[in-house]
Amino acid sequence: MRSHRLRTTLTALAVSALVAVTGCSRNDTTGAQSSASASAGVTGTVNVFAAASLTETFTKLGNDFEAAHPGATVKFNFAGSSALATQINQGAPADVFASAAPKNMETVTDAGNADGTPTTFVKNQLVIAVPKGNPKGVTGLADLTKPGVKVALCAEQVPCGAAAKKALDTGGVKLTPVTLEQDVKAALSKVKLGEVDAALVYRTDAKAAAGDVDGIEFPESAGAVNDYPIVVLKGAKNADGAKAFVAYVLSEEGKAVLTEAGFQAP
Repeated sequence: MRSHRLRTTLTALAVSALVAVTGCSRNDTTGAQSSASASAGVTGTVNVFAAASLTETFTKLGNDFEAAHPGATVKFNFAGSSALATQINQGAPADVFASAAPKNMETVTDAGNADGTPTTFVKNQLVIAVPKGNPKGVTGLADLTKPGVKVALCAEQVPCGAAAKKALDTGGVKLTPVTLEQDVKAALSKVKLGEVDAALVYRTDAKAAAGDVDGIEFPESAGAVNDYPIVVLKGAKNADGAKAFVAYVLSEEGKAVLTEAGFQAP
């Protein structure tokens, strides 16, 4: 009788242990699956249309974002904000739009192609870019009108061109540029190639090209500071990726990269 009770007790204990082990295994598996899902994060390609002046910073942010999300790839289209807005409104496959001015962003939002309200994430200010060593001795806007000084500007529909016009009007300076470019990088390249003596570009672009050009600050630029808005686009093929990328740009990590490049806080 005692032997029978002992066997029954041992059997019960064995069953209980088995149940406990099975339960733990199930919980561990569930936890592992949840962890795997969380680590998977964002996947797929995120198509980002961004102003040319964001080339260096967004390229770095894109690389950092991909490192944080191994399953994701960020593909950029850098150009003048006006051209990008037109492409988006014509149906180009874009998930995110980062503009160098609110006016060009409004072109997209007015067409109903933004998902939510754009967020201003940085500001940028103009400088006069001149060849290294400043051979023409440019110290301000007035020097750009001197005989023999060739100047490049951005076209007025481009944010850097609109800002340049505003700064020149503020200073009462009238000049005739030898070329009008479709984005700030193109205007800056004219200086780097020695085709012009000066160009009005963003402070961040001059800083990025510091090995080839000098950036001359001028007071009139304070009245022509550009706000940079960013937004997820309606109908984005990778909406989750788009939201995650915008969040990364707005994060402390993103702000640090942008500040280091010379952008101002909004």
